[in-house]
Amino acid sequence: MTDADRPATAYKILTAQQWAQFDADGVFHGAPVDVADGYIHLSAAEQLQGTLDKHFAGQSDLVIAEVDLTALGDLVKWEISRGDALFPHIYGPLPLAAVVGTRAV
Repeated sequence: MTDADRPATAYKILTAQQWAQFDADGVFHGAPVDVADGYIHLSAAEQLQGTLDKHFAGQSDLVIAEVDLTALGDLVKWEISRGDALFPHIYGPLPLAAVVGTRAV
C-alpha cells in the first residue's frame, strides 16, 4: 500500500465509558491495550469487522469513532499487524477534533 492508497480515515472502537471520558476530556490517551503497546490501535474500514470479532466479541455498548488521519499527520504510522496487513497506529494522544463521526455497534 502506497501513501496515496491509504485511506484518509480509520476507526477506533471504544467502550461507551471510554467514549464518554474521551468526549468529556477532549482527548483520548488510549485504552489499556493501547497504553501497554505504546500507541493507539485503529482499523481501516475493511479491517473493522475483523477487529470487532477478534477483540470485542460478546461486548455491548461499543462506540466506533471515525478518525480523520490527515488531521493527525506524522502521528499516524501504518504498521504490519494481524494477518500481515498494515494497520494505522497513532503515536500520541487522539484529539476529539480529529473524530469526524461516531456510531454505536
